[in-house]
Amino acid sequence: MERPTGTMGGVSAMDRRALIRGGAGLVAATALGGCQMGEVASAATVAPQEQSLDAIGQARNLRFGSAYAWSRSGADAGSFANPRYAALLARDCGLLVPENELKWRFTRPGPDSFDTARFDAMMDYATAGNFKVRGHTLLWHYHRWFPDWLNNHDFGSSRTKAAEALLGTHIRTMAKRYGTRIYSYDVVNEAVDPDTAGLRQTSLSKAMGSAEAVLDFAFHAAKDAAPHAELIYNDYMSWEDGNEKHRAGVLSLLEGLRKRGTPVDALGVQSHIGIFQPVRSVAELVERLTPEWRRFLDAVVAMGYKLVITEFDVRDRGLPADIATRDAAVAEFARGYLDVMFAYPQLNDVLVWGMSDKYSWLRGFEPRPDGQITRGCPYDVEMRDKPLRVAIADALAAAPMRPAGRTA
Repeated sequence: MERPTGTMGGVSAMDRRALIRGGAGLVAATALGGCQMGEVASAATVAPQEQSLDAIGQARNLRFGSAYAWSRSGADAGSFANPRYAALLARDCGLLVPENELKWRFTRPGPDSFDTARFDAMMDYATAGNFKVRGHTLLWHYHRWFPDWLNNHDFGSSRTKAAEALLGTHIRTMAKRYGTRIYSYDVVNEAVDPDTAGLRQTSLSKAMGSAEAVLDFAFHAAKDAAPHAELIYNDYMSWEDGNEKHRAGVLSLLEGLRKRGTPVDALGVQSHIGIFQPVRSVAELVERLTPEWRRFLDAVVAMGYKLVITEFDVRDRGLPADIATRDAAVAEFARGYLDVMFAYPQLNDVLVWGMSDKYSWLRGFEPRPDGQITRGCPYDVEMRDKPLRVAIADALAAAPMRPAGRTA
């Protein structure tokens, strides 16, 4: 089979690998100290493979990417400094997004301090490898994921001004630091409470008077600080049963943002899809879920918003333990979902939330009752491609041609 020949930003996938084996490998080794450049170089060299997922997508004006992480040792995470994981990124991706390292808990140790060392190293790797980068996230508007100091912060007597200054400083500092190297931001993440369909309340919303005020301010600040960037509201409403109230809340939020003239370009559809109970037929399940999901997506694009698949994986909790059976069902379910999503010309980018089952967040967040490793990523724990990767490739190849992709 031939090596990938697709291009991204004028540099071929093969050239991007060469950069990673050279310059980006040096960045990783330098940033982590304990990882030798030779180790990165040799392990990041992959055998001849079929066309990369990004190259397949580019032929239809779609782009493919993945989450990636920072790691002190490099070998224990889905990190750019993990040679085996970096090889998967080099093989298939044109886009990258940090899994955690841009969130407040990692970048804001206190109200008057920033720590960007981890994400700086990740950005250097991405730049050297000619990957485009999404920023996740400027504001995860959920008290559960705020740093403790922010949940307990004293905003003083001029609470609104103090909260605006704190939030505005954060957004400006991050956006200005990375400039045009970040082409797209999840400006706000998960602001809708799925149980009530209303907006979550936090220390910021209490200080500023409402959650709407916080979100509007965040998007306007991001627009001012990063006028080049695609600005996204990102959430995990999904097509499975039980998400109806969440979807309604997101539509209400988007309608409010539109009416107030808040500068939001797209809805980030996280796409942590899943089969949670045994099913007789995956095809029948897909057929049943599709109409309501399309009605939701139709309503989103009718408001003028674009779509981005920001965090795709498949949760296999309800599927049998047998690997062949489970992998086939995961692939079929994913293909059905992606076919629906790719039918929308408003969608250009799709990113998985990790390339390998070895480092999937689902292993800790949603372990299987039988103790088996979840198999929701394109590659297994040994970094071997699975039927899910084939399903993604086939869905990309079959996607309708769309208008020329975003220039960002």
